[in-house]
Order: sequence, then structure tokens, then C-alpha cells
Amino acid sequence: MTRAHVFLVVAAASAVMALTFGVRMSLGLFISPINTQTGLGLVAISFAYAVSQLMWGVSQPIAGAIADRHGAGKVIAGGLALLALGTALTPLAGSAALLVLVVGIVIAAGAGAGGLSIALAAVARLLPVEKRAMASGIVSAGGSVGQFTLVPLAQGLIGWVGWMAALWWLAAFAVASIPLAWVLRGKAGPTPGAAREERLGEAVRRAFGDRNYVLLNLGFFTCGFHVAFIMTHLPGVVAYCALPPTVAAWSLGVIGLFNIAGSLAVGWAMGRWRSKSLLALLYATRAVAVAVFLASPKTELTFFLFAAVLGFTWLSTVPPTGGLVAKFYGPRFMATLFGVVLLSHQVGAFFGAYLGGIAFAATGSYDWMWWADIALALFAAAVHLPIREQLVRVVPVPT
Repeated sequence: MTRAHVFLVVAAASAVMALTFGVRMSLGLFISPINTQTGLGLVAISFAYAVSQLMWGVSQPIAGAIADRHGAGKVIAGGLALLALGTALTPLAGSAALLVLVVGIVIAAGAGAGGLSIALAAVARLLPVEKRAMASGIVSAGGSVGQFTLVPLAQGLIGWVGWMAALWWLAAFAVASIPLAWVLRGKAGPTPGAAREERLGEAVRRAFGDRNYVLLNLGFFTCGFHVAFIMTHLPGVVAYCALPPTVAAWSLGVIGLFNIAGSLAVGWAMGRWRSKSLLALLYATRAVAVAVFLASPKTELTFFLFAAVLGFTWLSTVPPTGGLVAKFYGPRFMATLFGVVLLSHQVGAFFGAYLGGIAFAATGSYDWMWWADIALALFAAAVHLPIREQLVRVVPVPT
């Protein structure tokens, strides 16, 4: 494989991640305008966003199974088309049911089909083993580039052309990205050394019989809770602290900026330290960051510093988690098996997004959510320590 081919694959996967992640991260900026326009209330809108988190996870193993059978390129192209459609229709969703349909299902399914499990699995299939760790870090960093660029851009578009036209601009960006899917086409071949090809159901059962895989799912549940709460409710936290909305937009952008460094650093570190140790360190760092944020005065500088520390750990959990899945089970069904781990992530995300709205409606603050965040981050750090890392075991399947 030539260096140019490697660059093209990594660049295309990174660009897809930038678009899908940037659009999803921008959606929190539209909660207040949607509420003002529709009068649906924070709890109803939070529920639609929570369904979106859950559906993004549900779509990952389904899209992964399709990609494992028919190739990643077709799945990514369809996902970008759905993402564009849902984003364009959001301004027309005037009821709670329509908002759940458009934001909770269409956008989420599109972002899932063009999301992490598909992009990382495509990279694992198309690149040689020695280049996968660093490539996965670069692709995850691509999501952060999208967050750093598209979130402030979306905020600027809201101020320039209004929130409805801003969503239509984001939809146009998604349509323009569809040709990137062609670069990531292709599917994995049969597992070397097997008497016959292992079936998808057999691979899933084998994974769930492995304690290591179960522990990965538990840890990623916490990651989803944390990320979705911040992504959905940070604008509300900023408003609660009587700071201008631009602080939320730039804080989300700073998270993306520093996660570029974090993802690249983790991709480098995976070649030198055990992935489970890196994951434990990242989750423990999140717990400390939230505790310091709670104890600090809520100024613009506090938000930006918190965002910087948080950003370094934001998507940095993805390369080692995906890397462990690939190490345990190989690339053949990685899109599906990592998709299941991402489903666990998004179950946590559902609770992070929805309970944030409920907590604020019930208590008038987000304090209980922050304390839950600290406890879950410490739990995630602990559950990764018993994981035993080993290379994939190819077991011949009898005919």
C-alpha cells in the first residue's frame, strides 16, 4: 500500500468524522431557538435529544452489520444523506412527535451510519496492522476538527442568517461530503485459518461470553453519559451562570480543539502502553476535571479551562476502545462489535441528555448531574483495570 493511499483513506475517514460529529455537536445550540419557536419546553426537547443519543447507538451495530456484509462506502453515503435530510427538516418540526422523528431518529440514524464504528472499521480493513493505532487517533481527531470548526460556525450562522437557515447550511455541508464515501468502500474478507467463515451471530455471542468485552461496554456507558450531558446541556449551564451564549459555543469549540491533541496523543501512546491503562487514566482525569470545575467560580476563563482539560479526554477514549475490540476479535466483524460497544455508550448518552433536563426542571440547577458524572467517571476508571489484553485468537470453526 502506497503512502498516498494511506493518506487518502485516513483523510476521507477523518473528514466524514468531522462532518458527522460537528453537526451533532452543533445541535445543542439550537435548543433555545427551537424552544422559543415551538414552546415545547426543555423537558420535551431534551427527550428528543435523548432519543437521538439512543438511536445513534442503536444504528451503529445495524449499520455495522450492513457494512460488514456490503462494505462501508455504501453505508457512509446513505448515512450522510439521512443526516442532511434530518437537519434540513428540523426547522419544520413543530411538535414534540415530529422533533423526536427528525432529530431523534433521522439525524441520529444518519450520523450513526457515518459514525465512529463504520469509519474506524473501514480504516482497520484498508490499512496494514502497524498503521492502525495512529490512524485511529487521527480519525478520532477528525471529529474534534469538526467540533472546533462547525460549532462556532453554526453559532455564527445563527447570528447571521437565523437558526433555520443555519440548519440548512449544515445540511448542505453533509450533502457535499457524500463523495468521500467512495474512498472508504470495500469489506473485510474471511478470517484466515478458519475452516469456514464465522457467522455474525457467532461472533457476537463469542464477544459477550468474554468478560473483557463486557467491561468495555460498562466503561463506554459512562463515557456516553458524560459526553451527552455536556453536549446537550452546556449551553444551559452557561445561561444558568448568566454568561453570554457565545461562551457555550466557544467552550464546545475548545473541547474539539484540545481533543485533536488528545486523540493524536492517545494514538501515539497506544503503541507504548496498554490501552486499558490509558482508558482508566482518561476517565479518572474527567472525574478530577468536573470536581475542580464545580469548586471554581463560574467565569468565562473557568469554562474555557474546563473545556480544554475535558477536550483532551473527549474522543481520546475511542481509539483505545476500538483498538481493544480489534485486538480481541480482529477486523472481520469490528464494525458490528464496536457498534455494540457504541450502543452501550449511547444508552448512557440517553440518560445523560434526558436526566439533565429533568434534573434542572426539578431542582433549578445541574448540580446533581455533575456529582453523578464524577461517580460514573470513577466507576469507568475502575472497570478497565481488570481487562486482560491479548491478541485476537483465531479459532477454526468446524464445518
